[in-house]
Amino acid sequence: MPVQWIFPTDPPHSFPPVERALPNPEGLLAVGGDLSTTRLLAAYRRGIFPWYEVGQPILWWSPDPRAVLHPERLRISRSLRKTLRNRPWTVRFDTAFRATITACAAPRRRGTGTWITPEMLEAYCRLHSEGHAHSIEVYDPDEQLIGGLYGVSVGRVFYGESMFSRRSDASKVALAHLSRHLYAWGFPLIDCQMESDHILRMGAEMMPRRRFVETIEREAQEAGRPGRWEADPALDVLDWPPPQP
Repeated sequence: MPVQWIFPTDPPHSFPPVERALPNPEGLLAVGGDLSTTRLLAAYRRGIFPWYEVGQPILWWSPDPRAVLHPERLRISRSLRKTLRNRPWTVRFDTAFRATITACAAPRRRGTGTWITPEMLEAYCRLHSEGHAHSIEVYDPDEQLIGGLYGVSVGRVFYGESMFSRRSDASKVALAHLSRHLYAWGFPLIDCQMESDHILRMGAEMMPRRRFVETIEREAQEAGRPGRWEADPALDVLDWPPPQP
């Protein structure tokens, strides 16, 4: 079955059913459209996200299976726990979104590109300004941004997009603080999109797309936490995660 084209004039919700994605783990579903706030939110509510490079049309994906992390199942290694205990770093939410996504967009290796195109960067900054996208930032004692992550919140699901580290473990510290807060706020799921060794080591698991979509359709109807987020210093990540039954 050919991939469906979407035109910018098509309604924001005009995505094909995710079951029509190409039959491979990446799940290419549609091509084209735009990155308006309404279209992006409509996509996330259906388990679809954009991912493409400069020079390509906008590509929309719905992987099967889906990498997800339940906040209470985050694995904090002994070395990460030591970092959380001993490093005098500060974690803040939503104080430097543009700086965070720009750092995530920087090439990881010389000569490589990035999927966070200038168009994508501006689209997610708009989502942030409207209270839908959030950044978790890690600062050193000199107030330098040394790591963090960003993603989109729809209802009670957080859709993780990208993370970066300028110091060892900095992005993991951001994820630990995010997981602790999401658990306290009643979010049952962090979408990690694609499988990777890094995220699996931290407790992510693979969920069939059908079950993932059923879950987010239910949780997207919940109130969530719209607007700017703030870190709660009372939520101790060193006493985390809770014991599993």
